[in-house]
This record gives sequence, structure tokens and C-alpha cells, in this order.
Amino acid sequence: MTDQNASDTALVLFSGGQDSTTCLAWALSRFARVEMLGFTYGQRHAIELDCRDQLLAGIKRVRPEWSAKLGDSHTLDIPTLSEISDTALTRDVAIEMGADGLPNTFVPGRNLVFLTFAGALAYRRGIRHIIGGMCETDYSGYPDCRDETIKALQSALNLGMARDFELHTPLMWLDKAATWRLAHELGGAGLVDLIREHSHTCYLGERGAQHDWGYGCGECPACSLRAKGWREYVARGGP
Repeated sequence: MTDQNASDTALVLFSGGQDSTTCLAWALSRFARVEMLGFTYGQRHAIELDCRDQLLAGIKRVRPEWSAKLGDSHTLDIPTLSEISDTALTRDVAIEMGADGLPNTFVPGRNLVFLTFAGALAYRRGIRHIIGGMCETDYSGYPDCRDETIKALQSALNLGMARDFELHTPLMWLDKAATWRLAHELGGAGLVDLIREHSHTCYLGERGAQHDWGYGCGECPACSLRAKGWREYVARGGP
């Protein structure tokens, strides 16, 4: 962490999921003030957004010194994204692989749109650092999660807005087991338990069944990745 970062404000894409909660903790450990941004876009798992309040309350208990760093929480409504997409995240259809080799949970342009709106909000708020949970190490193959994509978008945002934004992706090269480990390093067992209990990952919005890794259907790609990561995290020595 540089002295400059220690006095700066960051904007975290905070959906209420495991990855974004870990990124929020990562930001709180590095920046003087942290604002949050979530999106509604007709997603089937919009219940994740409802988890944010309990996660924020829990983070204040886990690390009381972070309370003063938490700034405004923003939510932007982008209904057009679901209107122009035909995916299992925005339609009540079965999750399956497409002919292009991508799961039909891929929402084309989603992260591009999210980060563009985040840039516009950061521009207005005078924020330079934008943090997202994109990862291409242990993921579903979405092309807009790749490091190359994020770097290209950072260049585009800086050119298009005449700003010096820095897009941070602290999970980019971590598998899900390492993401659990990072949460433990940042907030100890308390943060790990908070993420297990109150974050949401399941694409189907299922919170009826509780597993050792959290709530979810246990079968969709998001649940499978989270569960696999938890098993590997435990096998590697942790919690």
C-alpha cells in the first residue's frame, strides 16, 4: 500500500456476493474511504443485493476500525441489460452450455457496462480507484472477466473521460480456495463466517438450503465453484 492509496477513496463493485465482499474488505484494508456500487439489471439472483446490509453490519463488527472508512452505498438500475440479453441470469430457463462454449449465464457486456457506469460515478465523486471481483483463474469462462479485458477497459475509460482511473482486480489470479484464504487474512475467522452466512452466490437466488460453504442450490456453476473452493480451502488448512 502506498501513502497515496492510504489517503484515497475507492469505489467497490459490491453485489453482496463472496467475491465482492472479499474485495470490499481488501479495499477497506488499503484506502482511507470506500464507497460501494451495486446494480439491478433484472438478474434472477437479485436477492444478493438484499444481503449487503447484513454484510456491512457484520464487517463493522469484524473490524470496528473499518466503520469510519465506509462511505456511501449506491445502487444503479440498468433494466436495459436484461431487455437486450437472453441468458439464464435474466430469464427463467435452465442453465446449460451454449454452442460457443460459454455457459448461458454469460450476460454479454455486463462487466463492460458495470465498469463504465462505475467510471461515470467515480468521475462525479472524484474517485480514482475502482475495484471489482473479476477473476480469470477459477471462473465460468466469461470473456469480460479476463485481465486483458479489464486492462483495455481501463485505457478506454481514461481516454474517454480524461481521467487517471485505476481498475483493481485483487482476485484476478486467485482460485476460489485462495479467495477464501484472502478473506481470512483480511478479517480472520469472523469475516470468513460472515461471508459463509450472509453473502450470496447462487445464480438461482436459492437461500433455502445451507451448506458448509453457505446458502445456494448447490448445483449451478456459481455454487459449484464456491463449494469446490471451500473444500480446497479446508483441505489446505483452513479455517
